[in-house]
Amino acid sequence: MSDPLRAVLVDDHPLFRKGLAELFEHDGRVRVIGVTGSLDEARRLLAENPDVIVMDLHLADADGVEAIGALRAEGVTTPMVALTVSDAQEDMAQAFRAGARGYLLKSMEPDEVIEALLRAARGEVVVAPAMTEKLARLLDAKEDAKGSLLDQLTQREREILSYLARGLSNKAIAQSLNISADTVKLHV
Repeated sequence: MSDPLRAVLVDDHPLFRKGLAELFEHDGRVRVIGVTGSLDEARRLLAENPDVIVMDLHLADADGVEAIGALRAEGVTTPMVALTVSDAQEDMAQAFRAGARGYLLKSMEPDEVIEALLRAARGEVVVAPAMTEKLARLLDAKEDAKGSLLDQLTQREREILSYLARGLSNKAIAQSLNISADTVKLHV
């Protein structure tokens, strides 16, 4: 077995943080190296070099989306995944615009969350299965001067997006399309 994923949990509810940390530790694939409910403490925990940051959208001292954006602006490249109760399409859009690598729901099964975090740490974009249709609608609805965002995608990018919307990993998409996982990652 490989080394466990090193995670920092940032959530404003102590009970949820503790429960999630214990769940991860029990599973063994994720090791929690820090837990906090504040952006300031999260900044300090970055010194521990986590593989992934799990961020709620609501914190004691900041909005989670703003926190993701602030950390990105400060040069943090660690994958950040929103883990929230909000299934609102606009919340997801804001999280991705701010620099999130994924958007997961607290209603997901624990194993699904762990698998998604492992994929995010490998560079994949992860979305809760319940949010994939909203993601597709979001992409379809975005109009700009050049047309919809979907119109700007190449045929291969559209093909890969359709696989992502079905919840496939980059590796699985690569196998299905007979291309390398790095090529899939580039298209994503």
